[in-house]
Amino acid sequence: MSTIASKIAQDAAPTLRHASDELLQSASHAVDSTRSYANDALDKAEDKVRELRGNVDPVVDMLASKAQKLARQSLDIAAEAKDRAQQSLSRAAGATTRYVAEQPLRSVLIAAAVGAGVALLISSARTRNRNRY
Repeated sequence: MSTIASKIAQDAAPTLRHASDELLQSASHAVDSTRSYANDALDKAEDKVRELRGNVDPVVDMLASKAQKLARQSLDIAAEAKDRAQQSLSRAAGATTRYVAEQPLRSVLIAAAVGAGVALLISSARTRNRNRY
């Protein structure tokens, strides 16, 4: 039994790693897309500010500059949050992989319990939906 559990745990580790890698890629893509969109918007705003600069009151010019600065700071904060999320997910994936390698039988039992719980929830939801109609 221990050999089977160990084999299942070893087979599960790459799947867990793959899922966490996909999550990291999705988060990275979302931040990169947001950054690209924000940069384009900032570039357009900068062009418009330059175009109107001759007619703009100095106070408005100062406010536009501050708004641009805040927008850039927001992008930097978003990038830092993405980096922290990637690091956290990487640590979690590593800890999960180590746990599965160190505790294969317990990992299989936990996975089976979670699977059974999910199956019960799905079954319960289907039963409720059938009873409604």
